[in-house]
Amino acid sequence: MLGVAFVDRVGSGLWASVSVLYFTYVSGLSLAEVGTLVAVAGAVGIAGAPIGGSIADRLPLTRVLPALQLLRALASVALITTDNYVLLLVYSAVGSLGDRAANVLTKLYATRAAGPERVRYQALQRTVANAGWALGGLAAAAALTLDSTAAYQWLLVGDALSFVATALLTLRCGEPTSSSRTVAGSKNPEPPAAPTSPWRDRTYLAYVATETVLFLDDAVFKVGLPLWIAHASNAPHGLAPLLLVLNNVMVVALQVPLARFGTTTAAARNLLVPHSAAVALGGVTMALSATGGPLTATLLLTAAAAAFTMAEMLHATVSWELSVALAPDTSLGSYLGVHGLAQSAQRSIGPLAVTAAIVTGPIGWTAFGTTIAVTCLIQRRLVRDRLAQAPLSVPPVTVSEH
Repeated sequence: MLGVAFVDRVGSGLWASVSVLYFTYVSGLSLAEVGTLVAVAGAVGIAGAPIGGSIADRLPLTRVLPALQLLRALASVALITTDNYVLLLVYSAVGSLGDRAANVLTKLYATRAAGPERVRYQALQRTVANAGWALGGLAAAAALTLDSTAAYQWLLVGDALSFVATALLTLRCGEPTSSSRTVAGSKNPEPPAAPTSPWRDRTYLAYVATETVLFLDDAVFKVGLPLWIAHASNAPHGLAPLLLVLNNVMVVALQVPLARFGTTTAAARNLLVPHSAAVALGGVTMALSATGGPLTATLLLTAAAAAFTMAEMLHATVSWELSVALAPDTSLGSYLGVHGLAQSAQRSIGPLAVTAAIVTGPIGWTAFGTTIAVTCLIQRRLVRDRLAQAPLSVPPVTVSEH
């Protein structure tokens, strides 16, 4: 599945970095039309996480996931066939729905297959995915030097082909065992235990609500830093892509080593404290970057990018572990689907949150960092009593010390 993650992210890197430019220069959409298209597609995609998770508790992952990947491929190819705004919106929404559902199913597969090694596996998967994303982005940048419609269209084709490739790779993977369903072909099958609904689990829903806030730092690199550099700091505009490179390099280099500090569920929960400190530091240094000259602003923005990246990596480890540890085996897919709502909702809320921080100036960034930092501590307390009870899913040790 690591190979699947790499190929998937190479394709996503090809398209994500040029999608807005494609709709603007190839499809001829206005700024308002592009913004509406992205917002609607993101809103529709929110439903993909719980739908995918619910289906995964009933059907084999190695059959559902390829179907979703083929759906994403068809949606990508369909974009090339029309400039009609309504159709472009529909195809984008279908692709977003498939993307969020596939994301949850990929996480569920890793959780079932990796078992007690799930945190380490997640770190490896995230490292591989970031490397794939960076490679796809570099290929897209090279293609855009041709400055032609054909270049944009071939990037979309490449995106679609990556989904076809991931579908074929997934079909070759073995189906991991699941407590929510009996694996086809197994001997002496036992009836699965009765599933529980995450929608009636108030603690888990409250946890997902805090996750929505913690995922907001994802918008810092996609929206916050570029706009802040362009409009409110004295740093050179060319710093923005370099900070994105810094983010990718840090994740590739440090995500796996950091995973060893989340070797148990309790240890992962305790990482919320340094996570809180890192995101608060990021907000403060972003605020201070508006007060100095070009060199000072550059140094402070680099420090902010490093702090937010550290927070991102810590949260990845914590989120992966707690989202599984708080869920019962019998409904793991449904629970992870509901957890996926947090990241999906962030795609709509995040850009608004960082834009608000930019509009309000330095105090806005301080408030942004402080809000996430306080939410980290709230989440740490929220899950304490639940984790103190009998384990709901797998044994608490999640990464081997050997």
